[in-house]
Amino acid sequence: MDMNHFRNLLPAISLMKCLLAALTILVIADGIVTQFLVGRGFAREGNPFMEPLVGENFFLLVKIVGAAVCAYLLWDIYKRWAKLALISTSCLVVCYGAIVTWNVSTYFIAN
Repeated sequence: MDMNHFRNLLPAISLMKCLLAALTILVIADGIVTQFLVGRGFAREGNPFMEPLVGENFFLLVKIVGAAVCAYLLWDIYKRWAKLALISTSCLVVCYGAIVTWNVSTYFIAN
């Protein structure tokens, strides 16, 4: 399916809101799954900046705030360059979807 199909289903602004919601949910899910897997020794954090924070009480807070800031910045970009923001946010949703899928599959492979 191409992007025109989705544009016919939803106005562009609704599509962007859905993408931002999906991205935020996936970033938070990544934090929850990562904390679970690292805490049980099934995986390790691949991001060297976040690695020292995994297992700390405020790790999820950092993920939530980071997701909110990214969503805000992408929304701001959307107001000026809608197509750029839609494409960028779509790519980020796909990437985070793949990351979360990989992390969850790691748990099932390890068990």
